[in-house]
Amino acid sequence: MLKRLHIRNYALIERAELEFSEHLTIITGETGAGKSILLGALGLVMGERADTKIFYNDAEKCVVEAWFDVGRYNLRDFFEEHALDYDDEVVIRRELLPSGKSRAFINDTPTNNAVLRRLTEALVDLHQQFDTLDIHEVNMQLRMLDALADNGALLQEYQQLYRHYQADRRVLQELKERAQRSAEEMDFLQFQLEELLQARLQEGEQEALEAELSRLTHAEDIQRLYSAAGHYLSEAENSVINQLQAIVRSLSPMRRVSSALASISERLENALSELQEIARECVRIGEETDYDPGRINEVQERLSVIYRLQKKHGVQDVGGLLELQQTLQSRLGEFSDLGDRLGELERRIAEREQLLHQLAARLSEQRKRAARPFEEKVDAMLAQLAMPHARLKVDIQPADALTPTGTDRVQFLFAPNAGSRFLPIKDVASGGELARLTLCTKSLVAEAIPLPTLIFDEIDTGISGEVSRRMGTILRELSDRHQVISITHTPQIAARADKHYFVYKEVEGGRTVTRLRALSKAERLRVIGIMLSGDPPSEAALATAQELMENC
Repeated sequence: MLKRLHIRNYALIERAELEFSEHLTIITGETGAGKSILLGALGLVMGERADTKIFYNDAEKCVVEAWFDVGRYNLRDFFEEHALDYDDEVVIRRELLPSGKSRAFINDTPTNNAVLRRLTEALVDLHQQFDTLDIHEVNMQLRMLDALADNGALLQEYQQLYRHYQADRRVLQELKERAQRSAEEMDFLQFQLEELLQARLQEGEQEALEAELSRLTHAEDIQRLYSAAGHYLSEAENSVINQLQAIVRSLSPMRRVSSALASISERLENALSELQEIARECVRIGEETDYDPGRINEVQERLSVIYRLQKKHGVQDVGGLLELQQTLQSRLGEFSDLGDRLGELERRIAEREQLLHQLAARLSEQRKRAARPFEEKVDAMLAQLAMPHARLKVDIQPADALTPTGTDRVQFLFAPNAGSRFLPIKDVASGGELARLTLCTKSLVAEAIPLPTLIFDEIDTGISGEVSRRMGTILRELSDRHQVISITHTPQIAARADKHYFVYKEVEGGRTVTRLRALSKAERLRVIGIMLSGDPPSEAALATAQELMENC
């Protein structure tokens, strides 16, 4: 709800302050006094572009501030999304500098016009006679019909499921594209894995083969050296072992005489035993070592396979190849899992699609049930507003596929005269017809949709006094449920006001200034009388004005 509007240095307004009724606020005034200037100022806080020629005083900045009560609009998420401080009372300020720069604030936090527009769309419904109105928009038309059909809970269930359904479809498409892109990659990975598996690699194999190859290629030297070592240790006439045995025998009688000699003798015996074992090992190695060209070829070929795989895959050892083999197996396993995921996702999408069609059928049934009574009520209200032959038709056609709102394409069609063809509202309704049609439809859905502050700018243009009276009745009834602000030039509507502002011009210091004032009951009576007969008002006009005000 719009509580207050402050304007400074805008157009012909030096300074103005308006406080609005919770119900019906009426603004009247002299022709050309600047009633619509107020809406222009309000448009600034709604994020509209500013004209650099709007300054009352070119040397000062222009400021427009609006205070809103937003407690019932569920806007906390919006404020959190844009890092704004939330309070049930929101102050929106727009400042225009003489340099041409513009600044916007929400609760004193700087913001931009795009955010202003998004916020104020939820707070103000500005209806000017020849503007593009939301009743033109099929989305608003469908929203109206769903409100009248009491589809809120069912539509919420459908849309929540539809969001999951669409998310699944996006994931499915991504997985299909990934699977398609991965087909060649999978073949390549499979080839690499098979090559590694066929190699039958073993941990530590490379080191063992390299050591064996070294032994095989030096077999003759090894045989010669080890045989010679065995010979000199044990087989030669003056072998090391024979000489050491002689030393041990010579020291043996003295072991009882000297403990030192006994220790040395024992150590020599141990050395003799170790040398005898070494000699036997040398002989054995010498005898077992053969030069085997066939085995050399086998080892070299095996190592060649290992070296080639290492070079191909950029690793240093068999361990790296085995790690790569495990990685390839995991990657190929992922492709297998991808196929399983695709199948599961396709099954889930099919189930959700079936359920969505069931919910959409229920939505469509309730819309069709609500459409006819709505058409009849609008037609009856239009007849009261001097359009006896006008007809509204809610056209419901099946959509080609599931949509965020079901399987219906809804459009309001309008025939303003007897015998006229039903056409989209934007293609057939004149300004005055559109004004009355908008008033009728919004008044009917006012209880079902939390409409924001409704502002009507001279929607009574070109209509008679009786029609104005009926329009005033509709506005009054609408204001019982919503805040309504109406700029009007007809006394029948002005008489319905809970709060009445009068806009007028004065010449001050050689320049024209727009002023406005809230009218007392006596002032309202005189202003409405003037609207009926002229200035000064006649006694009959004052009496009629009194009657109009009393019958509100």
